[in-house]
Amino acid sequence: MPEPVPAAKPEGEAPEEPVGEELPPADGEPGSTELTGLFVEKPPENVVAFTGSDITFVAKVDSSTLTRKPAMKWLKGKWMDLGSKAGKHFQFKETYDRNTKIYTYEMKIIKVVPGDAGGYRCEVTAKDKCDSSTFEISKEDILSAFKRADAGEDEGDLDFSALLKKPEKEEPDIDVWELLKNAHPSEYEKIAFKYGITDLRGMLKRLKKMKVEPKHSEAFLKKLESCYSVEKGKKIVLRCEVVDPDVQVKWLKNGQEIKPSAKYTLKSMRTHTRTHTHTHTHIIASSHIPFLPDDAAYECVVGEDKCFTEVFVKEPPVTITKLMDDYHVVVGERVEFEIEVSEEGAHVMWSDQELHKDKDMKYRFKKDGKKHMLIIQEATLDDIGMYHAWTNGGHTKGELEVEEKQLEVLQDIADLTVKATDQAVFKCEVSDDKVTGKWFKDGVEVLPSDRIKMTHVGRFHRLIIDNVKPEDAGDYTFIPDGYALSLSAKLNFLEIKIDYVPRQEPPKIHLDTTGNMVSQNTIIVVAGNKLRLDVEITGEPAPTVVWSKGDKEIMFKNDHRNGLYLYSTEGRIRVESRKDLSSFVIEGAERDDEGNYTICVTNPAGEDKAVLFIKIVDVPDPPEHVKCTSVGEDCATIVWEAPKFDGGAPVKGYLMERKKKGSSRWTKLNFDVYPSTTYEAKRMIEGILYEMRVFAVNSIGMSQPSLNSKPFMPIAPTSEPTRLTVHDVTDSTCSLKWLAPERIGAGGLDGYVIEYCKEGATEWVVANQELCERQGFVVRGLPVGEKINFRVVAVNVAGRSPPALLSQPVTIREIVEHPKIRLPRELRTKYIRRVGEKINLVVPFQGKPRPVASWYKDGQPIDPKMVNVRNSNVDTILFIRSAEREHSGKYELVLQIENLEDRATIEIRVVEKPGPPVNVRVTDVWGFNAALEWEPPKDDGNCEVTGYTIQKADMKTKEWFTVYEHNRRTNCTASDLIMGNEYMFRVYSENLCGLSEEPRLSKNTAVIAKTGATLCAHVSEKDMNCMPKFTQPLVDRSVVAGYSTAISCSVRGFPKPKIIWMKNRMIIGEDPKYLMQNNQGVLTLNIRKPSTFDGGKYSCMAVNELGQDEVECKLDVRGTSKGEQGWGLEMGGRGRDKGRCYRCSKLNIDWVYHDSIKY
Repeated sequence: MPEPVPAAKPEGEAPEEPVGEELPPADGEPGSTELTGLFVEKPPENVVAFTGSDITFVAKVDSSTLTRKPAMKWLKGKWMDLGSKAGKHFQFKETYDRNTKIYTYEMKIIKVVPGDAGGYRCEVTAKDKCDSSTFEISKEDILSAFKRADAGEDEGDLDFSALLKKPEKEEPDIDVWELLKNAHPSEYEKIAFKYGITDLRGMLKRLKKMKVEPKHSEAFLKKLESCYSVEKGKKIVLRCEVVDPDVQVKWLKNGQEIKPSAKYTLKSMRTHTRTHTHTHTHIIASSHIPFLPDDAAYECVVGEDKCFTEVFVKEPPVTITKLMDDYHVVVGERVEFEIEVSEEGAHVMWSDQELHKDKDMKYRFKKDGKKHMLIIQEATLDDIGMYHAWTNGGHTKGELEVEEKQLEVLQDIADLTVKATDQAVFKCEVSDDKVTGKWFKDGVEVLPSDRIKMTHVGRFHRLIIDNVKPEDAGDYTFIPDGYALSLSAKLNFLEIKIDYVPRQEPPKIHLDTTGNMVSQNTIIVVAGNKLRLDVEITGEPAPTVVWSKGDKEIMFKNDHRNGLYLYSTEGRIRVESRKDLSSFVIEGAERDDEGNYTICVTNPAGEDKAVLFIKIVDVPDPPEHVKCTSVGEDCATIVWEAPKFDGGAPVKGYLMERKKKGSSRWTKLNFDVYPSTTYEAKRMIEGILYEMRVFAVNSIGMSQPSLNSKPFMPIAPTSEPTRLTVHDVTDSTCSLKWLAPERIGAGGLDGYVIEYCKEGATEWVVANQELCERQGFVVRGLPVGEKINFRVVAVNVAGRSPPALLSQPVTIREIVEHPKIRLPRELRTKYIRRVGEKINLVVPFQGKPRPVASWYKDGQPIDPKMVNVRNSNVDTILFIRSAEREHSGKYELVLQIENLEDRATIEIRVVEKPGPPVNVRVTDVWGFNAALEWEPPKDDGNCEVTGYTIQKADMKTKEWFTVYEHNRRTNCTASDLIMGNEYMFRVYSENLCGLSEEPRLSKNTAVIAKTGATLCAHVSEKDMNCMPKFTQPLVDRSVVAGYSTAISCSVRGFPKPKIIWMKNRMIIGEDPKYLMQNNQGVLTLNIRKPSTFDGGKYSCMAVNELGQDEVECKLDVRGTSKGEQGWGLEMGGRGRDKGRCYRCSKLNIDWVYHDSIKY
């Protein structure tokens, strides 16, 4: 529970010291912080700022004497941390000069507003040192800068405010301090807003220090504290004490009465001092109170008296759980920066580091739960830069790169030659289907009409002219909007001249080489486009035209009507012919259409042929076998193979894209074609799986993407292993130890490789064939006396790390070390174990070379059949599976190295219980006392006898009772014996293992004679024998299930009768549910937690040699009713019923009827 913030003492009074505890340190500072001068340069103490202007404050700190980086805070007033306000208005910057070791901190206020006036403080802390500097900002209107010093005839104040509004009457000065002192706490914010108070909390704290006469309260013994501070989601208790314990108390929040609820708990407690304490328990859960409504003023009202307090709720910092990604786009694409924070409804501030974007129509901010997004609808080159997002507990940034879009011409406009009334179609194709454009004829824009139409479908732009006229001839140009590009072609009008002189003329083919032809007989067509080749033919009479590809003739049919040859117009490849003109058409050109085409024209006057080669060009096939060959910490090398088919045009280069595995968003890596088939991708995140794909580009366009590469992860090798040391050296081995690398990275650590080489050599030999996973290794097979250098390399999927080397070579020679036994502390004294226990002694030792350990018992070598011994390089183990008495003795360990040795002796004693004492006898009887004596047992169990236990028994009852325990002497006196009885005694001996298995009975008995007058007459002894007789019968009982009960009766008889308990005439055996007791003839049967199955008839039978007697009773066990405590069951129906527990109402129990018995 948070502690209340105590009210400040008035000035001039010493604060009261708390009793029994120390004063806490100041907020945010450790108790041992030393105030020192760390500032080299401080902000000026008083600064005048004009409204709307920018102002910068600089502070410098010398870190040459500091052990760690200093932390800087900029504060306004006494409590407001400006670091949480960083953004468009407040900007902070930190730089460090390595030469002078001086940190420079800057705070810049953009466009000062009236609310920025007030006191500020910059505070620097570094471990146990701190320093602070205060400064103040005063606001001045920009018009005040135009005041003139001397007011002459034409001079004076340039006060333009009189032109804007009427002058207001001067209001008298108001003392804000008096207003705050006399005002209700709920009106503080209203007064602060009215009079322009920016540091309200600071003024309230200073107000508490002012000397105010405390008002005497008749209702309160102890009022609420002035204010409380609590973290969001915590619990807080407000407590006050009143005089009258029975008075009615009300609690208010911001003037509204608080009612008891699940959130608010009101308690009152009465103490021995007659004080009345009302406790208001206020529990705040962050999931239910996102807007901190509990930060309010509270008051307790008792009659006419009131006491007030304020509760300040501290909001925990909001962290960023998903960082911002970088974007690489082209002009006009949509950009969406997205982050995710730890809480819903959190405030996120977005900013561009250079431009400080305003929230206009271009930039949209979107919230979806914990997700926050900054959306740029259409990116431009001005949007390039670093974008930041801040919360009060975190910061992230993302870079936006925008490339200018390039427009490519995929199909140019071709020149056309048409005749009157024919249709002319100009067509071009560009790379962007969103680009629009305009058509021009001889520099004049072409407007649509009934005869002229312009279409734009996808990437294709067409200009269609129907019923061509001579005036349509000219130069036509298409200009895309927004690009410095133009496509031009010429329209030729073919006039038809009719020669009325009948004549014969050999046929002639007139090819137009200005269109699609790139040479005399070659035509290039882009795959998918339409080819229309119009060939002019002359000759009289009209010649017959035949088109063929290779040896295959293209089908047609003749019709001499009106002197025209009509060819087939059906199919993808067709011939359309008229008089003097033959058109060869290919719809949607394909790669198989490439080849040599022959046109042959014949008439009676002769024949003419022409061969054309039609070349189909297309985009290339996708590149193949894209794979990653090597990776680095933030980069990867990608290789691929060129496409099998280049589309008929040389491949200019490649475009690459990458994405994170599992993501659907691809990022372009280059906008200019890359000529090589090897590319190094950079600026990747280590430990993230990526995939790559590649596009091939030729003069026609871009291919389909290649298959995705196998996922790869940018990783780097680890740093070198640390603290490589030599642990041990022998004549042929060297033991090395080291620690893991400081930096392992996302690639993990697979193991280590140990290498060695002789001093002066350069060839390193690998000592381990497989990777060593432990941080230690023994290199074997080394030559004696050689100096060897060692190194260790860490290995992961990224490769080998830099090696860790020993500072100097190691000489392979064993060093003799004296043998030394490190005997454990518990073995330095007598080692005692009981018979049957196991003995496992581990004795460590040291010495070089390996010592020889030998065990001896009582000066003789130990028998390996009785004792097991195992020796290792560092210890020896003596093991006995089951200890016996003969294992006791002194064991000596001898450790030898050549002529050197060390010895240690261990005494082991195996003990067991002693035998009974010897010769127990009654030596004297007097009054009510009897004296006993005995001798120690012959077998003491191999350890000292610690005492004896003496018991007595009356010869009539023969029940044994203990007289003495732990009696150390071999004699004792039994007192308080009963007159007229005869007693016998028995004695147990005791040692460390316990009492002896059997006691020793006394040889004689002790008779306690009666004292007083002796009758002379002979009186015969009374016969005490009688058959069993119950003096108190069993009584019927009714009990509740689950509660233990008992039934009792009493019996007499001699000899002592045998007691038999039965239930429903069945003998009760050794059932742990029942406990049978017999105390001087009073018989009790205890039944532990009976159930309904334990009800029935119980009987008790007493039997001796003279006869028997029996009594019985009925025990009724009933289930708990609904009103009783415990477990209850509500039953209903027949067959299979459901039961309900009355205590928790949660457990359903199935009950099954079977043979009239409920289970």
